Amino acid sequence: MNAELTAFRVSVAEDALDDLRRRLGHARWPEPATVADWSQGVPLDWLRDLCGYWQTGYDWRRLEARVNALPQFTTELDGLNVHFLHRRSPHADALPLILTHGWPGSVVEFLDVVEPLADPVAHGGAAGDAFHVVCPSLPGYGFSAKPAQPGWGPARIASAWATLMTRLGYERFGAQGGDWGGVVTTALAAQQPERLVGIHLNFFPMARRDQFATDDLTDFERQSLADAAHHREWGSGYALEQATRPQTAGYGLTDSPVGQSAWIAEKYWAWTDHDGDPFDALSRDQMLDNISVYWHTATAVSSARLYWEHGFARPSGRGAGLDTGPLTVPVGVSVFPAEIFRPSRRWCERYCADLRFYEQLPRGGHFAAFEQPELFVDQVRRAFRAMR
Repeated sequence: MNAELTAFRVSVAEDALDDLRRRLGHARWPEPATVADWSQGVPLDWLRDLCGYWQTGYDWRRLEARVNALPQFTTELDGLNVHFLHRRSPHADALPLILTHGWPGSVVEFLDVVEPLADPVAHGGAAGDAFHVVCPSLPGYGFSAKPAQPGWGPARIASAWATLMTRLGYERFGAQGGDWGGVVTTALAAQQPERLVGIHLNFFPMARRDQFATDDLTDFERQSLADAAHHREWGSGYALEQATRPQTAGYGLTDSPVGQSAWIAEKYWAWTDHDGDPFDALSRDQMLDNISVYWHTATAVSSARLYWEHGFARPSGRGAGLDTGPLTVPVGVSVFPAEIFRPSRRWCERYCADLRFYEQLPRGGHFAAFEQPELFVDQVRRAFRAMR
């Protein structure tokens, strides 16, 4: 195995940016929905506004410069070249921490939290809360290579992450994740309990949520189950398509920037904390930073395959649920109010032998670090204070 770390810089050719603007300028648009809200999908006027800004106002070079300001590398893990950010803390006693994103995410989600986590003193915190921050791009996502053979599910990714941390010189470390990052993080905790100081989740990947439907539900639990049921009925079509026919879905998304932006932006409406317009939660630039990563790396298909690999839609599968058994490592859980599924403390305790931290937040959603970076940093710091 090639254990070399290769310095990496994001660099998209100018003709690729020109091609994007040309495609946006020649897009063929459908008619408006027959309803005035988002119930049939992304509204036409809203998306035309976003794509118009993408064509004439958005600055990709700004994002490139921001990402390239952080140390980043690629390395071969289990035969695949993986990209990662690596910000070592200036504090010698910092805890190594690997942050894992999900779909439709990327390392862009963590850009506002890397520095406060790595250098808390420079951001109003204490040196005792410092982390050496590692942010990998999932296989087939962002600037990581695309698997050419099947088999890259969450368990294999978790094993690769353990190898990465060893390669960086970190024998003991913490892990954090949401969405697929939560699945990978729990798999990592199950595989390497002796190496994990603990884990923090802003999305707890519980399976078989129907088991919680008891007669003594609290109001919080009852609402959480109702919202999860609504998501299964009205919000999970994307997952079924990506889990069963990712290749078919990917042709249009890879060829059309309008299609790619709609596919992701709809999740910003559905999964962020806002009062009707997702621009209340994330700016146009934030949305397009992440959407542009998917577009310029042409990773619509390769990212969607993670759903297929995990058996998300199979009758015998567990969705995105935890399939590792009870966790024995220390666990911290942060529950943001617009999250897809919001577990109660007692539900978490069914899966965690050592739940060290649990808190419900006043605002924020599925993209916690992206939407509420200050709250996210505070949650990670406080959770790991109980584990270090």
